[in-house]
Amino acid sequence: MKLQGLLLLAGLLAAASPAPAAEVVRIGVTPGPHAQILEAVKPIAAAKGLEIRIIEFSDYVVPNQALDAGEIEANSFQNQPYLDNQKADRGYRIESAAPTVNFPLGVYSKKWKSWAEIPDRATIAIQNDPTNGGRALLLLQDRGVIKLREGTGFKPTVVDIVDNPKKLRFVELDAAQTPRSLEDVDAASINTNYAVSAGLDPTRDPILKEDAKGPYVNLIVVRTADKDKPWVKTLVEAYHSPEVKAFVLDKFKGSVLPAW
Repeated sequence: MKLQGLLLLAGLLAAASPAPAAEVVRIGVTPGPHAQILEAVKPIAAAKGLEIRIIEFSDYVVPNQALDAGEIEANSFQNQPYLDNQKADRGYRIESAAPTVNFPLGVYSKKWKSWAEIPDRATIAIQNDPTNGGRALLLLQDRGVIKLREGTGFKPTVVDIVDNPKKLRFVELDAAQTPRSLEDVDAASINTNYAVSAGLDPTRDPILKEDAKGPYVNLIVVRTADKDKPWVKTLVEAYHSPEVKAFVLDKFKGSVLPAW
C-alpha cells in the first residue's frame, strides 16, 4: 500500500509539473507576405518547442540594425545582395541561415496598361537603396529599355546608365514609398511585399516583371554568433516544412515562390 501511495504521489507530481517553457525567438519582418508566411510557420515551430514572436518593421533598414543590436533574434525580409551591401556598409555581424522565398520584382503603372505605351521622357520611380534600385535597373536592361556600364554587378545606379533611348527620368525613393508614387509618376518599380500591402496584384498588375529565378532569393538572417544554435535549426526546419510550402503556393498564387 505504501508503495502504491508513493507511485500515485509521484504520478500526481509529474502531472502537476509545468511543461518546459518554449524558447522564444523574435523575428523581424516587413508587412505583407513575410509576416503572413511566418504566421504559418508559428504553429509548426511551436510543436517543436519554439515560440515565434513576429515584429513588423516598415522599412528595409531597421530590421538589420535591430538584429545586430540584439533586439531581435532573426529577420526574414532581404536577399543576399542586400545583406552583403548592408554588412559592407555598416559592419553588421549577421549572416544567412537559410533561403526562404523569392518575390519577382515588378514595374507598375496607373497611367499606362503596358510598357509599350510608356512615352519618351517618362518618369520612373525606383528604390533608393543600392540593391533594390540596382535590381530595377537590371530588369530594365534585361528588357532592352536601358544599357548599363559594364562591370556594375548587382548594384548599378542611375549614373551607370550609358544608353537611355527613351530619355527616361528616374526618381529614387525609399522602397516603402514607391507604391504611393504611382499617382505622380509614369511607372514605379515596387517590391512584392509593398505591392501586396498597397492592394496591387503581383501576378497580373506589373507591366514588366522579373524572371522568377535569380540571385534575389530571400533569407532567414541571424547573428553570426547564433548561427549554430539549436533554435536556428528548429526555425529553418519549421519554415522549410511541406505545410509552409503548400501555404505559400496556395496563398500567393505564383507571386511568391518557395526557394527551398
